[in-house]
Amino acid sequence: MSQRIVSVFPGSLAARHGISAGETLISINRTPVLDFVDYQYLTARPSLDLLLEDENGVQRTVHIHKHTEDPLGMTLESSLMSCPKTCANHCVFCFIEQMPPGMRPSLYVRDDDWRLSLMAGNFVTLTNLPKQEMDRMIERKASPIYVSVHTTNGQLRNKMLHHVHADRIMEHLRRFAENNMSFHCQVVLCPQINDGSELDRTLSDLASLAPHALTVALVPVGLTKFREHLYPLRPYTQEEALMVVQQAEAFQKEMLSKHGTRFVFPSDEFYQIAGLPIPDADTYEDFPQFENGVGLLARLRDEFQTACRLDPDNSEAKPRRVIMATGTSVAPFMRELVSAFPIPGVEIAVKPIVNHFFGETVTVSGLITGQDLVNQLQGEQADEILITACMLREGEDIFLDDMTLNKAQELLGIRITPVPDDGADLLYALRGTEV
Repeated sequence: MSQRIVSVFPGSLAARHGISAGETLISINRTPVLDFVDYQYLTARPSLDLLLEDENGVQRTVHIHKHTEDPLGMTLESSLMSCPKTCANHCVFCFIEQMPPGMRPSLYVRDDDWRLSLMAGNFVTLTNLPKQEMDRMIERKASPIYVSVHTTNGQLRNKMLHHVHADRIMEHLRRFAENNMSFHCQVVLCPQINDGSELDRTLSDLASLAPHALTVALVPVGLTKFREHLYPLRPYTQEEALMVVQQAEAFQKEMLSKHGTRFVFPSDEFYQIAGLPIPDADTYEDFPQFENGVGLLARLRDEFQTACRLDPDNSEAKPRRVIMATGTSVAPFMRELVSAFPIPGVEIAVKPIVNHFFGETVTVSGLITGQDLVNQLQGEQADEILITACMLREGEDIFLDDMTLNKAQELLGIRITPVPDDGADLLYALRGTEV
């Protein structure tokens, strides 16, 4: 597969060697360039022979000598995001299969692409890979990869993922380890299916692959009200969540003693369901599973407390009333956080938003829709409403239900400010001052 060059940066290596936009990159060192991963891998060498073809079909070879880390300075037309490899599984817990109809098409895309795992941290099941792609992963030393494991019991994994090759997970992971590749693991836990003794087995199997197996995140199954004709699942009870946390913390002690890392990390949601306090930030080491909601609240609290300590002067805070709109699970944590560091003159009301759109079992802030926010804050009086930025589509001011931020502000008559998941940003947003 050839790659069309759409731009060449002025002054770059490519420009200095006469490469121009519109040409097609056929191969590098006689190896076809299948995608951006290939391009990155093949150009990380000191000596390159680029086979190029112009718009008239005339081919030429360009020889480039460079430092290994130096980029060529050109952009290819193909994009990993434009053609992701999709998932053929039908996992019993799949959130996308629980989405309501009529939403924007991008919300129904189920990717299972190892390239996105490598480049963007997306989790992959490794069930949808033909042998040649698995070989390419290993040849390219794609590492670290983020793997949705869920269980290392092959028979149970076949049942949970509904895929004939799902039982090969340990075979694939052992092959990664043998080739000195590292990986982070995700386990979506479903009550009385892959927890308890099955979780013990999974953690032991994955720990046997350390240090190539870097971490394991434990995440409770997310269930919406749109589960008609789907596999019967239920949420975790407080007692069950407590057992998961205790099981994980016992395993952490063992791994800390043997390998110097806690290795397994329950998500914040497990602590909230169990009614337990969020551990200290140090517990999460370098926050390797942050995108899984692991340690997000601990880091937010640590950053907020640090910002308050380094900048304790509240004199610039504007006297006003602020509403913090959050998911129901995080509301108690946020109340405790802002109560510990009061801002004189600023009244802060934490308002949990019940998720009627997806169902009340969905309690996280990131899945709150514009219509639920507006309906539940109607009649409220405030100078500003703060929401977490993850309620909005990345790079756009649009909620999951396609309501725009401007429309929500218009309906409520109150300014709504998205705040990044950063403690300092939160402090200054509450004060009404610039960072």
